[in-house]
Amino acid sequence: MREPFAKLCGNFIENRDRIRSAFAWETAEIYPVCAGIFAEKGRMADPQRMKTCRDIIKKKTGLFSNFGGTIRLPMISILSLSEYPEEKMDKALRLYGCLKEYFFSSEYLPVAAMMLTDLIEESGYEAIARRTKRIYDLMKQEHPFLTSKEDSVFAALLALSERTDEEVTEETEKCYEILKPLFFSGNAVQSLSHVLALGEGSADEKCRRTMALYDGLREKGCRYGTDYELATLGALALHPVELESLIQDMVEVDAFLSGQKGYGLFGVSRKQRLMHAAMLVSCAVQSGQTAMSSAALSGTISLIAAQEAAMCAAIAASAAAASSNNTAS
Repeated sequence: MREPFAKLCGNFIENRDRIRSAFAWETAEIYPVCAGIFAEKGRMADPQRMKTCRDIIKKKTGLFSNFGGTIRLPMISILSLSEYPEEKMDKALRLYGCLKEYFFSSEYLPVAAMMLTDLIEESGYEAIARRTKRIYDLMKQEHPFLTSKEDSVFAALLALSERTDEEVTEETEKCYEILKPLFFSGNAVQSLSHVLALGEGSADEKCRRTMALYDGLREKGCRYGTDYELATLGALALHPVELESLIQDMVEVDAFLSGQKGYGLFGVSRKQRLMHAAMLVSCAVQSGQTAMSSAALSGTISLIAAQEAAMCAAIAASAAAASSNNTAS
């Protein structure tokens, strides 16, 4: 494994273990998501600072807020990386308030609000919330039965686009029409299409790269998941890097993770492990881009999409586990 990846992966595992030790009893799927947030910044989790940020969230939102539940720990992780966590929390709450004017309350809106605060000036919160709803409504028109509350996260990212609302939706639909015959889950393909619409280039080219990445991994014995994991693979495919390089890096990172505690026979599934590998490769690729290049700016959005997709996957997995437990009871 190349040195940047070895360092990133070591950082990722150490962060996961630190966070799990400090915040026991969270769902297993959420620790790697939080570890990836720290690893991408090249930082180590500080449990005490994280607990301070936990208290900030409690103080400002209350016990039963949508900033709690499965997303609580990712929110704590993002806040703890901020130089001024209280100020960042206040901004997130203001943006969340704007979004709530257009959407029913859900655990997905805080994800969008927290991650977008660094990309939007406060004066633009109302406009971005309004545009997010407009794009979401257009999604709903195209796919009334597939579009649900988790799509608000991707609508918020698409609202950052310089293209018109109609152009963004048309791009998403082009990707969907190309990819739907290739996968069983329409919902997974829709999420993947939303992510691909964030990137530059034609729908044909972005879909081709995604499928080449998927097939290339399969040829190497890495069967990538075809459910909620697909969106993270699409985010990786958006990075302007040779596909063979991405595939090789994915294979090596996956091999490393397979030897780590928590990724074995009774740990996180292989499909989730590959999703985490895709998230880590996205982190490493993005860190190599020149800060002000157009590729870097596009890559930043792609990386945020990968992290948001991983968070949405963790929320979905947690909800499925809770439903299964209730049924068993």
